[in-house]
Amino acid sequence: MAKTAIAYKEKMKEISVLSLICSCLYPETRKNIMGDFDDMDIKPINKRASGQAFEVILKPSSPVSDAAHCITNPPKRDISLEDIQKKLEAAEDRRRSQEAQVLRALAEKREHERDVLLKAMEENSNFSRMAEEKLQLKMEQIEENRMAYLAAIMERLQEKERHAQEVRRNKELKEELTA
Repeated sequence: MAKTAIAYKEKMKEISVLSLICSCLYPETRKNIMGDFDDMDIKPINKRASGQAFEVILKPSSPVSDAAHCITNPPKRDISLEDIQKKLEAAEDRRRSQEAQVLRALAEKREHERDVLLKAMEENSNFSRMAEEKLQLKMEQIEENRMAYLAAIMERLQEKERHAQEVRRNKELKEELTA
């Protein structure tokens, strides 16, 4: 922090020396630098810490200067009937052109809306068709799995029935041999 304060002080000294050199080389007065105005007077006020301040004093207007500042309106030009007709036709053409442009923009907007709606309907129908096909495949797969499961159960039942028959037959044979 101290180093920056020292560097700042050194810079301020350099700027002061620079302004002294410049004032020696260009000994113009402040009034000439700011300009000379007829209706106002500009006076510099003591230099402030935040910059410079000026006082602007407006001089009262004199009756002589009022005549010099009087602004006259340009003379009106005579407008012929043909000029008026041309202007009216040009205005009508502009109005028609603007209407046509608005109608074109509306037509393009409607066309775009129609295209978007058609695309949405097509995507919706594609989605519905795909969902229906997917559901159909799933239902077929479930039916196949069910049939395979039922066939497997029937096969096991038949196997158990055969095994039970064999056991009964063996039991009967044993009983016959022991009797």
